[in-house]
Amino acid sequence: MDILKSLLLGIIQGLTEFLPVSSSGHLEIFKVFLDFSYDSTNSLFFTLIVHLATAISAIIYFWKDIKEIIVSLINFKKDENTFFAFYILVSMIPAGLAGYFFESEINYLFNGNLMLVGFMLILTSLILYLSDRFNNSSKRLNLKSSLIIGVAQALAILPGISRSGATIGTSIFLGLNRDLAAKFSFLMVVPIIFGSSLKIILDNEIEFNNNNISNYLVGFSSALISGYYACKWMIIFVKRSKLIYFSIYCLLIGVLSIIYSILNG
Repeated sequence: MDILKSLLLGIIQGLTEFLPVSSSGHLEIFKVFLDFSYDSTNSLFFTLIVHLATAISAIIYFWKDIKEIIVSLINFKKDENTFFAFYILVSMIPAGLAGYFFESEINYLFNGNLMLVGFMLILTSLILYLSDRFNNSSKRLNLKSSLIIGVAQALAILPGISRSGATIGTSIFLGLNRDLAAKFSFLMVVPIIFGSSLKIILDNEIEFNNNNISNYLVGFSSALISGYYACKWMIIFVKRSKLIYFSIYCLLIGVLSIIYSILNG
């Protein structure tokens, strides 16, 4: 794993985690066209740190909101911040169950199947297009809506379905304010990332190589910086109902992936 590859993978992870273009789908595409993956570099630790970097980037961007939530929880306040934290926990349930019961089936999907990725990217394109057509509303989060958004996040485990696109789109379909939809989407993934990272550590699956420290630092830094700006840009796009650009992009990449899969099948 060289410096350039680490930089590229970090940027891809940081941008695609929050921009609605599917990080898993793009990584599968890169596996095919560039003939490399996290596994081929023998660096699950690298995977771990770039995912942690994206989680930290969201924490940095939303630190003011997170600090208010922490204060409310410490003081046992029954306010909107405490309920927001509770709804994030609720939203984690579907993805947690899917990962626990269908781990082997999910892993099987990540084998460079561009046909599947292509169709899922087209589905993502449709979700983004429709969400842009909805008028901005002001409904509040509740137990039911947070669970439904959590189901959308669980479905985004499929390579090609954008997690942020699916969760933000579902939030908008449910009538949530666009600002709230984006904030909830970005913060709900933070505990998921930390939870999955902890599982990897406890399973003793990571392999740290002292010779790759510079690669790890480059990957972490590039994912952190690109993730932060992806958060910032995505908030702007959601507010201004400009998800149509990502919809067109996902449609084009999806169609090209399907054509490539057919021609090389």
